[in-house]
Amino acid sequence: MSEETCDVVIIGAGPSGLSAARRLRKAGRSVIVLEARDRVGGRTWTDHIDGQMFELGGQWISPDQTALLALVDELGKETYPRYKDGDSVYIAPDGTRTVYSGEMFPVGESTQAEMERLIGLLDELAARIGPKAPWDAEDAAELDSISFHHWLRQQSEDELACENIGLFIAGGMLTKPATTFSALQAILMAASAGSFTNLVDDHFILDKRVVGGMQSVSVQMAEELGADTVRLQQPVRRIEWSETGVRVSTDELSVSAQSAIVAVPPNLYSRISYTPPLPRLQQIFHQHQSMGLVIKVHATYDTPFWREDGLSGTGFGASRLVQEVYDNTNHGEEQGTLVGFISDVNADAMWALDEETRRRQILEALAEFLGPKALDPRVFYLSDFGAEEWTRGAYATSYDLGGLHRWGQFQNDPVGPIHFASSDIAAEGYQHVDGAVRIGTATAERILGEKS
Repeated sequence: MSEETCDVVIIGAGPSGLSAARRLRKAGRSVIVLEARDRVGGRTWTDHIDGQMFELGGQWISPDQTALLALVDELGKETYPRYKDGDSVYIAPDGTRTVYSGEMFPVGESTQAEMERLIGLLDELAARIGPKAPWDAEDAAELDSISFHHWLRQQSEDELACENIGLFIAGGMLTKPATTFSALQAILMAASAGSFTNLVDDHFILDKRVVGGMQSVSVQMAEELGADTVRLQQPVRRIEWSETGVRVSTDELSVSAQSAIVAVPPNLYSRISYTPPLPRLQQIFHQHQSMGLVIKVHATYDTPFWREDGLSGTGFGASRLVQEVYDNTNHGEEQGTLVGFISDVNADAMWALDEETRRRQILEALAEFLGPKALDPRVFYLSDFGAEEWTRGAYATSYDLGGLHRWGQFQNDPVGPIHFASSDIAAEGYQHVDGAVRIGTATAERILGEKS
């Protein structure tokens, strides 16, 4: 086994680990980044399927994601806006299809009023509780002990309003049924994006994309660091640690360092053996952070035919198989690409089908929104991070009921020389690439402060 040394060893070459490495390198520290996959980028992944470029993972940038925007600018990369011109489509629980303009779903007047009231209430809670320490709120325990599903129905008797509002957190972000996570977790999700209003505004939250794909941000950072620094196909098996340093081992090499950053999502922490074991607190609460499940549907057509019908390609249906659909046409391409999302229990149902039946049902669901031309794509592909060895779900982890206020305050604490950093435990930018950049840089700063 090869033996190497550096100042800081980083496990994971996603945006968080690479941002940390970049900051440490700028400060003159020696760094080695160990990545289990054969690529960098983590949950950002731009790949070509049957000749068509798809963003298989995270891809969008919203205006408030200033850390990511600054990094993209510093790297000299270009961005472009998502196509938003034209009308949207809403499908009601009874299957009624309505073409509409504006931000609010075309629902009855009383339901619309209830949705606006619930959005306002969640905005107030997000502003008061904030993203940095939601567990410190005076009503944190109360909000963390009730599911978001049941909390919404405590606030309103309008079932359709509750279902539509629930979509933006449950299917749209945490990718879990709204019965499985708390109201406090939902408020954190809203606060991390600036407000609940931001989450329901697709023009805001899904604003821009990176030319060449979001993974290219990580690829460029890794290229700057160099192949001697970023080592691929090196899954970390063991971390031996004491108060004075760490020894991190893969199947092929051992790296001794003063500090380590575990820059992978919390559901993967236990893939590593720790000697001595992590303290009791970490052993327990890491088990209560779990991934959601979502299928990201990619379908490319000869042309973006929906635009000819005056449609933006945007569609919503909280009760439908595909709950959201957007125009995801790449920069400079003549062909048109749609992206759709199938979340939690619906994703379970799809993966239980044979491939032909699954494809047919999903394309029929896209056609509900955009018509029969959606049935015949040139290229069709489903992102499946749930089956990936080094991800095991999507988009990110969240706590089960009661976990956030009980353990959230400890999730960023280092254990001796071992630090933890991922978008899953970020404040601003929680679950987004922006949060990964923020917490990766902040963790590097913390280590630099300890060693200064």
